[in-house]
Amino acid sequence: MMPDIALDTYEEADRNAMADAMAVMARAFDPAYGEAWTLPQLSGVMLMPGTWLTIARTDAAPLGFALVRSVLDECELLLLAVDPLWRGRGVGETLLRDSLRTARRRGIISMNLEVRSTNNAIGLYEKVGFEYVHRRPGYYRGNDGQLHDALSFRKDMHM
Repeated sequence: MMPDIALDTYEEADRNAMADAMAVMARAFDPAYGEAWTLPQLSGVMLMPGTWLTIARTDAAPLGFALVRSVLDECELLLLAVDPLWRGRGVGETLLRDSLRTARRRGIISMNLEVRSTNNAIGLYEKVGFEYVHRRPGYYRGNDGQLHDALSFRKDMHM
């Protein structure tokens, strides 16, 4: 059953929002892949124009987040993470659909993303209408040195 989720969007670096995102990231990203960002990386991206961070919460507890950066009329979903205890309950889809609505309101015509080829989130991206664009063989290097392909996806916005 889906809890009542509050979505809060931040367009500037907010210490509490970034702390919530970092807490989710620490739980959500498997250290074997080395995909989690550091606080300085997140802070640096939040200083760039056209960036927004959306935190999903229930009872003030962070469940997940989406980080998007736009340039002109395109944007990229940089990160989407859901606390493992909340996966499979619609939190990721809620964040993704909200990011798409926000992008449309900003006049963005397409959203791009890149994901490790073995990431379970691919099914969610396809469900929401993202289309496969291309594969980058051996693009990601895990902390164990193993290489993983990257898949690029794109969704054109229909205003």
